[in-house]
Amino acid sequence: MGEQMQFIVEKLNQEPFRKSYNLISFDSLEPLQLLQLLSDVLGEIDPKHAVDIREELPEQTAKRMLNLLGILKYKPPGTVSDLSAFRQGLVTGSKTVIHPVLHWLLQRTNELRTRAYLARFLVKLEVPAEFLQDDTVADFNKQYEELMEAFKNLHKEHEQLKISGLSTAEIRRDISAMEEEKDQLAKRVERLKKRVETVQNHQRMLEIARQLRLEKEREESLAQQKQEQKSQLFHAEQRLQRAQVQLKEMQQMVADSKPESLMKKLEEEINFNSYLATEKMPREMESKKTSVYFLQKVVAEPAMTQADLTAVRSEIDEVNAQINQLTEKRMITYEPTDSKFSMYRQQASIISRKKEAKAEELQAAKEEMSSLERQVEQKSSQAHELGGSEVLTEDEFKQYVNKLRSKNTFYKKKRLEIAEITAEYGILQRTEELLRQRHEAIQQQLQAIEEKKGISGYSYTQEELERVSAVKSEMDEVKGQTLDNMSEMVKKLNAMVAEKKASLAPVIKELRQLRQSCQELTQECDEKKIQYDSCAAGLETNRSALEQEVKGLLEECAQEESNYRYINCMKRSLEVQLQRAKEEMKAYVSPEPQERRRAVREQYTRIILEQENLGKKLREKQKVVRESHGPNMKQMKMWQDFEQLMECKRECFLKQQNQAAIGQIIQEGGKDRLVL
Repeated sequence: MGEQMQFIVEKLNQEPFRKSYNLISFDSLEPLQLLQLLSDVLGEIDPKHAVDIREELPEQTAKRMLNLLGILKYKPPGTVSDLSAFRQGLVTGSKTVIHPVLHWLLQRTNELRTRAYLARFLVKLEVPAEFLQDDTVADFNKQYEELMEAFKNLHKEHEQLKISGLSTAEIRRDISAMEEEKDQLAKRVERLKKRVETVQNHQRMLEIARQLRLEKEREESLAQQKQEQKSQLFHAEQRLQRAQVQLKEMQQMVADSKPESLMKKLEEEINFNSYLATEKMPREMESKKTSVYFLQKVVAEPAMTQADLTAVRSEIDEVNAQINQLTEKRMITYEPTDSKFSMYRQQASIISRKKEAKAEELQAAKEEMSSLERQVEQKSSQAHELGGSEVLTEDEFKQYVNKLRSKNTFYKKKRLEIAEITAEYGILQRTEELLRQRHEAIQQQLQAIEEKKGISGYSYTQEELERVSAVKSEMDEVKGQTLDNMSEMVKKLNAMVAEKKASLAPVIKELRQLRQSCQELTQECDEKKIQYDSCAAGLETNRSALEQEVKGLLEECAQEESNYRYINCMKRSLEVQLQRAKEEMKAYVSPEPQERRRAVREQYTRIILEQENLGKKLREKQKVVRESHGPNMKQMKMWQDFEQLMECKRECFLKQQNQAAIGQIIQEGGKDRLVL
């Protein structure tokens, strides 16, 4: 598991991800961050999957990832044998599921990128057998399969050309250039070795320098890990403090409450939530859906001009007028029983509106309370971080108690109002049921009387006949108006057609002549186009051959220029090194002491002597510290014991003083009593 995580971290820190993770930071990633990281890796393999998972649902994310992993032929490891468990782990961002997937993807990224590219064209669409019976569908399916096979062949040829892209001459040139570089580097290494061999203990110094570099790198990594661990520890302590505060609050609530009050609160909360779930939320959702539907309809329509807006407004006014007329007719035709029902309906609607208003007020109060609780939690965490404490003054506590009392009275008042409303609502429900039963009994009596008289269904048919006759009269009026309009429109159209025929007769004659000339010109144009295409194809082949030749010559020229520049650079560096070697030899051989001091050898010998003297002094200092370490530790222990002893004496002295003061107070109280 550690090697797997190490491999994943190394791959993610490289191109093209560049994440800069270490083992600790990668292991401390949250499930959502792990899912986003997996989505990024899949997006590198297939660009269609480079999405932000916060913008889609978890089910959509899991479905998208499972489809791509199925195309890439990923098989879950033995620890996740059950496919449902694997899907659940992928949805929740489990490390045991995502780490093996990342390891498998990062091991073969290039291969999987090619496979994902081919899957876009080679994953066959399954067509049902009943659709293949149609000839056109079968022909299209056959063409689709032929194109798929052609794509496979072309891809194979492309891969072969990519493999055989380098020529042998280029490879030989590269090998010879690398061999020359190798020889030059070997010569340079030999010269440097000869220089260093003259220095005393050069191997030991090189080993010490290498160990120093490694220890510095290790120190930096450990400091970074220590900082990360400190931040994690701080966050964990904050979470623990918040949990302890919540636990204390819950314990206080449990200690102060009774089972009856808890049950009552739960029943009220359940009633409120059921009202929200069954009545309020569905109505709001339905209104939102209708508004969204109308908005989508408005967006889909083309842009409206001012004339269109005036026409729509006039239509709205007409429809409103018709609605008002219909309501007036309905009010006129109402019976007294219907008027009674309308009164009860009004009362029921008033109660329902009151109930909705109270529910909205309660919901707003709950949201305000939750926001205030979040603010209090943030403020308390800030105060705890700053080292402060939440202590109320006496005035603030009195104000808080007064507020609680006023809120308690207000709550009791509202609770009484709700109880009255619920009682009234129950009475209205009962009256509604009684009236409904009475209406059903009257209807049954009316049906029985109609059956006795031999005219069963008379009232229903009479109502239907009246309604149908009213509708028929309206339709007849509309039909008469439309027939008159249509007859006038037909007359106008016939007259317009006759005028157009008379005006278009000479134009049609000219058009026939122009069609004949157009056919002749199109034939001539086709012949010229064939000649042009043949000539253009020949010129294109010649041009492509010349372009290939020019491209090859340009590449050779660029290669020669790069070789020339490389040789010039090497020549200049060698000349500089040769000049430095001559100056060093001249300074080393010179009889003058000032010139010898300028030599690099003399400088290094002087530095080595200084370092050796410094090492001797440090060793002597270390020896002195080791010799005095034992007595110093013993002295420090004695001082600590002495300090503890003095602290103990101070506490005893303070206790003795307190006891003496208490005894003196008791004696004075006894004397006062004797005096009294």
